This record gives sequence, C-alpha cells and structure tokens, in this order.
Amino acid sequence: MIAIIDYGVGNIFSLYSSFGYIGAEAVLTDDREVIRRADRVVLPGVGAFGDAAEKLRRSGLDREVLSCAESGKPLLGICLGMQLLFEKSFEYGEHQGLGLIKGKVVSMEPEVPKGYKVPHIGWNSLYFPENKQKSPLFRYIDEGDFVYFVHTFYGTECSESVIAGTEYGIPLTAAVSSGNVYGVQFHPEKSGQVGMNILKAFCEIE
Repeated sequence: MIAIIDYGVGNIFSLYSSFGYIGAEAVLTDDREVIRRADRVVLPGVGAFGDAAEKLRRSGLDREVLSCAESGKPLLGICLGMQLLFEKSFEYGEHQGLGLIKGKVVSMEPEVPKGYKVPHIGWNSLYFPENKQKSPLFRYIDEGDFVYFVHTFYGTECSESVIAGTEYGIPLTAAVSSGNVYGVQFHPEKSGQVGMNILKAFCEIE
C-alpha cells in the first residue's frame, strides 16, 4: 500500500487517481499509523516552500517522513515535495528542509537567459547523467522522454544525488535520489504514459 501524505498543500487527487490507473493501492492520509504501515510513501506538494514546511512540521508529519526514510522503505517527493527533501530553500527567505538530500533550492529567475519565461511551465525532455547507472525509477522510460514541469525554484549543489536533468536555458535538476529516497521536480501524474511508467517503477522498487 502506498501512503500519499495529505498535509493540506495542493490538489493531490490526480496523483491518487494515477496510482489507481496503474493498478496500485494508494490512500490519501494524514494518519501517522497508516503512513507507518504503508509499503511506500509519497510526499506531494505545490505552492510555497516555507508554508508547506511549516504545515508539515505543525502536523508532526515531518517526523513520519524522516522515519520512513530511516526505515528503508521507498519514499518519493513530487514537485514541492521533492524540494522539501533538500536541506534548505531560499524561496522568499531562508527555510529549513528535511535534509534528506544534500543541497539547496533557489530561484531560476536570475539564472535563465532572457526570453525564457519564469515560472517554467510545460513539457521538457529528461537526460540522465553520463557517469551514473540509470536509476530504477526510470527503468520503463528512455532518455529524451518528455515530462511536465511547473516550477520557479530548483535544486542545486546536489550533483551527487542527481539522477535526471532537463534543459531550460540552463541545466535544471529534474530528479534526485539518495538510497531509498527519491524526488522528481516534474509531475508524473500530469506526464501521460511516461509519468505512469515512472510511478509504476516506483511501485516496484524494493
């Protein structure tokens, strides 16, 4: 069973429906006991980092995410959920993250070339680092496949954890992993069959 953590940040029904589409059992929950019993955990999120981090901590669900990571069960952060895995974010101030991925989250606005719209919204292709083995998260997709992004901030200073990148005037971190912890900046649930294949692979990670 997959526990999708519901901490009041974003519309997560489409993600829940996507797991149903691939035949996986998933629940939307803020119940700590349900999260502990789950085989896999997903941390979703859209919106501002500081607000989301505060809601996660105020609910005590941050401790469940950390316990999940420590236990060795697969954990997947999506979009803002991925950013929360980092050590800190500089989105409208400085905010502490969960520290499961080394690095920080910064705005792409001062970095991308003139003419590139920010936020970055739309389909972009993925590339995999040349010096690393392909992540099991991407076992059912190919380099060059397109996924759907909606973001202004991105993870940086995290090269040891990057398992996929994308180009938007500059190289951007598209996905990271550290042990059993995974994160994707894009939205698999909005990425068609490619996204479904990524979720399917996550369901098979031991």
